[in-house]
Amino acid sequence: MTDTLTRELRVLTPADWTRLRDRHAADADRLTAAHRERLSRGERHPVWDFMFHYYPVKPSQLRRWNPGAGAGLLLNGMPEAAARDTELPGPSKFHHRVMTGAGEVWTVDTDAFFTARADSVTFIHRLLRATAGRSPRFSCFGMHEWAMVYHGSPRHPEPLRLGREATDRLVEERPVNCTHFDAFRFFTPDAAPMNSCILTRESQVDSEQPGCLHATMDLYKWATKLGPLVPGDLWLDTFRLACEIRATDMEAGPYDLSAWGHDPVPVETAGGRAEFARRQRSFADRGQRLRRRLTELLETTYPQLCDTPVPESRRLSDATVENPATAGGPGEGGRSR
Repeated sequence: MTDTLTRELRVLTPADWTRLRDRHAADADRLTAAHRERLSRGERHPVWDFMFHYYPVKPSQLRRWNPGAGAGLLLNGMPEAAARDTELPGPSKFHHRVMTGAGEVWTVDTDAFFTARADSVTFIHRLLRATAGRSPRFSCFGMHEWAMVYHGSPRHPEPLRLGREATDRLVEERPVNCTHFDAFRFFTPDAAPMNSCILTRESQVDSEQPGCLHATMDLYKWATKLGPLVPGDLWLDTFRLACEIRATDMEAGPYDLSAWGHDPVPVETAGGRAEFARRQRSFADRGQRLRRRLTELLETTYPQLCDTPVPESRRLSDATVENPATAGGPGEGGRSR
C-alpha cells in the first residue's frame, strides 16, 4: 500500500466503526423482521419473498456491515481476539492491514478485489454510466407484469384482478414497451412478439434506462455484487428503494393482492396510469442519485474506469432491434420474476 493511498483513507476509531456496524445490523433487522417472522412460520408472501429469492441475499447477510472503499478501521487499542481477521467486518480475502499515521487499520484491498472481479466491476460501471446518461421513459405503465401471464398460467396462486379474459384483452389493447431484458425474458411466448423492441442480454447496456422500475431495483443487485467496496449505508439505501418499488410493481400488476394489504394501482384506467407514472418519476429521481453514488465510488476507487467507453445516450430504436410488428410505438421498461 502506498503512502499516498493510506493518507487518503478515512480512518474510523474502534468506537466509531463499532457504532456504525451495530446501527447497520439493527437497521437491517428492522427491514427484514416481517420476512424472518414469516420464515419461522413457514409462510409465503407474494410481494416480499421476491426480495430474498430473486436477489439471493439472506437477512443474516444483509445485516453484515462493510465500511466500504476509502475507509479504514483503526485497530489500535482493540482486544487481540476482536482484532483477528475473522472477527473484523468484510471478507478477509478482500481486506488487508496497512499502517497509517494513526496506526494499523483494516481496509479493503481494492487491487485484490479488482483482480478477482474485473469483468464484473467493469460491466457494472458501464451499465450504471450508460443508464444514468439516458433520459427516463415513463410509458410502460407496468405492462411487463401483465405480459408475463398473457395466454399463460399465473405465476402466483392469487387470483387475477380482472379475470383471465380481461387481463389478456388489456395486454392486447395497451402498448407493451419494456426496455429491461430481465423482464422481457419472462414474457409468455405469445406476449414477447408484442413488445415494442426485441431485447437481448447482449443489448442490456444499450437498452437500460433510468425510468425503468427494475433497472432501479437492480441497483441493490449491483451494490451487492460490489461487496466490500460499498459502504453499508449505501447498500441499505438501495435495498430500501428496491422494496418500495417492488410494492408498486406488484400493485400495478394483474394479481388481486387485497388479501395481503396491497391496494391496486389500476393501470387499466387513466387515473391508475397517472398514479403509476407519478410514482415511477419519484423512483427514477431517487434511483439516479443512488446510481451516481455507486458510479462515483467506482471511479474514485478505480480511476481507470473513467476511460472505459460507454454507449452514448440514444433513442431506444437505435439501441435495440425494433420489433417490426409494433414499429412506431413508444419505448419504456420494466421487469419481474
